[in-house]
Amino acid sequence: MKPLIHPSIDDITVEGILHALSDPVRAAIYADLAGAGCAQTCTAFAQVSDREIPKSTLSQHFRTLREAGLIRSERQGVEMRNTTRCAEIEQRFPGLLPAIMNAHRLQREGRRPAGRRKSATGKA
Repeated sequence: MKPLIHPSIDDITVEGILHALSDPVRAAIYADLAGAGCAQTCTAFAQVSDREIPKSTLSQHFRTLREAGLIRSERQGVEMRNTTRCAEIEQRFPGLLPAIMNAHRLQREGRRPAGRRKSATGKA
């Protein structure tokens, strides 16, 4: 069994975080995991945004989130228990994750951020 790679907090980059969260399924997984408040198994995310995710694809998504430093995974029997590293990332990049998660929530709800309304010409 391959060891799990968790980058040190000093090796986590903004680019890596943005890349990991650029996929809508990974962003939804991360938002749900951050909102859970406790460790979650990978299988808890087999259904994301009304879509069924194959186990192999789900494993890839969790690996990307882990290698970006967004989550910590631990093997527990045959399952993986995942938690976010929000507190560590907040210390390194204050305000980054709350801003991304707020934008993700607004997008999912189909709303625009405050101050960004369409004008009469249809442009923001």
